[in-house]
Amino acid sequence: MHDDRTLIPATELAAKSGIDFPGESPEYRAARTALLAEEIELRRHIERVARQRRALPPGPPVTSDYVFVGEEGPVRLADLFGPHDTLVAYKYMYGPERKRPCPMCTAAMSAWDGEALDIGQSVSFVMVARSPIERLVAFKRERGWRNLRLYSDTSGDYTRDWVHPEDADVPGLNVFTRRDGTIRHFWGDEMGQTADPGEDPRGAPDLMPLWTILDLTPAGRAADWYPKLSYSG
Repeated sequence: MHDDRTLIPATELAAKSGIDFPGESPEYRAARTALLAEEIELRRHIERVARQRRALPPGPPVTSDYVFVGEEGPVRLADLFGPHDTLVAYKYMYGPERKRPCPMCTAAMSAWDGEALDIGQSVSFVMVARSPIERLVAFKRERGWRNLRLYSDTSGDYTRDWVHPEDADVPGLNVFTRRDGTIRHFWGDEMGQTADPGEDPRGAPDLMPLWTILDLTPAGRAADWYPKLSYSG
């Protein structure tokens, strides 16, 4: 997508930062300034991608009337929008064959629970899994989630159409819109099979604050570590 704005070169902006940390060496400051320029370019690239995403042409219409089971009973896909014209639906890994939910999904959802009320001011934000709603609610209470809206895709129809055609217990993030009475698929995560050698198939940008924080540290995200449901014992 073309961007006709006139931008100050990132290296020039970085050189004007004016920040000096106590005791830093000239080598550290030079390396940090070079890194800052790359961080500025990264921010700009994220913004370019977001604009390109928003400019997508109309996606395919949703022709099936999916039924979910929420904490208050059965609902249809259209009901999940509430007062909004945009629906963000995260399908997480807690199928009926699992004894416990996926730790990675749980880590992401624990972070989102704190932001759900803020997100809900602009769009509808829901969590979907294949387990019965009773199991989903029981874990919600165990985890202490207060704001996440949970729904069971009991039949698996939604999961097969929009997450995995064979109903595999994999995560999936989809965005739907409702305009003039028509529900359309706007965007879906397709990064899962695109990982570079030696890298996780992370999203871009990464929606997990956990990894965003660890990426700021010297060790980064360890290749042999993933979240757990509990660290006690």
